[in-house]
Amino acid sequence: MLSLTCKTAIKAVIYLASKSESGEKSGVKEISQYISASEHTVGKLLQTLVKEGVINSTKGPSGGFHISKSQLGQPLIHIVKSIDGKQAFKECGLGLSNCSALHPCPLHREYKEARHLMERLFKENSVLDLCQPVITGLAYLKD
Repeated sequence: MLSLTCKTAIKAVIYLASKSESGEKSGVKEISQYISASEHTVGKLLQTLVKEGVINSTKGPSGGFHISKSQLGQPLIHIVKSIDGKQAFKECGLGLSNCSALHPCPLHREYKEARHLMERLFKENSVLDLCQPVITGLAYLKD
């Protein structure tokens, strides 16, 4: 349902959120190492997230990527829409372009329910909601 790039973006934002209380800024290399992702991919997606207002960046010797207090409260759906687009929770489970109630794929009914549950999950949970278990060691961002 979500692209690998989108999942990586969510992990990167959660990582930045875990550093927000201390006011630390992080570089692409640090983030990519922590979430076990390609430095090139992380760099590109962080630029997209800055452009979309999901996170911030500061240039210069003490620069890096960071997230503000107000951005911590944003729902995860903002990240999904920034990376995978508005159609992320509208696609057919089998990838058919004309899948609908009138012309369903074999998975249509069940997949539609799963899509709605996932969309609700990403709308109702904020960056901070997912960050707290990582900070307390109850959840992890890598294997």
